[in-house]
Amino acid sequence: MRRLLAFCLTFLVGYGPSFAAETPTDVKVVKDIAYRTGNDLTAYEAERCKLDVTLPAKSDTPFATYVWFYGGGLKKGSKGLASEHCAEIAASFAREGIAVVVPDYRLSPKAKYPEYVDDAAAAFAWTVRNIGRMGGDPRKVFIGGHSAGGYLALMVGFDASRLKPYGLSLKDVAGIAQVSGQVFTHYTIREERGQGRYSVTSDEAAPAFHVQKTLPPILTLYSDHDMTGRAEESQFLIAMLKGAGHVETTSLKVTDTDHGSIGHNLRFPDDPGHKAVLQFIRKQGENR
Repeated sequence: MRRLLAFCLTFLVGYGPSFAAETPTDVKVVKDIAYRTGNDLTAYEAERCKLDVTLPAKSDTPFATYVWFYGGGLKKGSKGLASEHCAEIAASFAREGIAVVVPDYRLSPKAKYPEYVDDAAAAFAWTVRNIGRMGGDPRKVFIGGHSAGGYLALMVGFDASRLKPYGLSLKDVAGIAQVSGQVFTHYTIREERGQGRYSVTSDEAAPAFHVQKTLPPILTLYSDHDMTGRAEESQFLIAMLKGAGHVETTSLKVTDTDHGSIGHNLRFPDDPGHKAVLQFIRKQGENR
């Protein structure tokens, strides 16, 4: 515990984050840690490429970590935005012994593909390299997100080229637990290219393009009242993974939810999606 507190104080002095005043006493939060550094950063990178870490208040053994990306169509969102419930989601898992890292990332149209995907990979790499000093197990770093955040998690966990610049591989991803992520090339990327929202494309910018047998374990959640085509995309991904011989593929259709609530409800411990993610992380963590 002393080592954990000392590490957090080091970040307070060296990086400028602070403990949030509203942070519950049963978890610990370190805010606004820069996961991209250097003199060559643009002002927009310096502004957006920061993350918050929510830690279990006490852990007798190194804990697993869940890197969580919020949604917003790759066009909007913030880790501090109340409507995304990031802090609540993070605290709910931290109370059960799992640290949660919530990064901001650059957004379209100010950023273009693949910049936001690269930010997601950089945030994951930062976590693998630093969570051990916070008391976590770097072998047990999971990745996930909701909607556009699910898309980012899938791209980082499916496309090995995203982690290669950071000296990591897909073997460093303990598992992917994503919620209603886009499986085909994201519609915002299509718009950047001058295509229509429903001009279905599956190229190197699509998680489906990278399906193979040897991908990390995957949990996919989707809603019974999801946005147009999204439940079907989730079902397509599940089918293609199984067809490719991917063994650790699990899924859950969460009833009585829509595209927003299926992700936001993860902040509730009794939510079926929350329980599924918790079970997935604990099970796959045992295998690391």
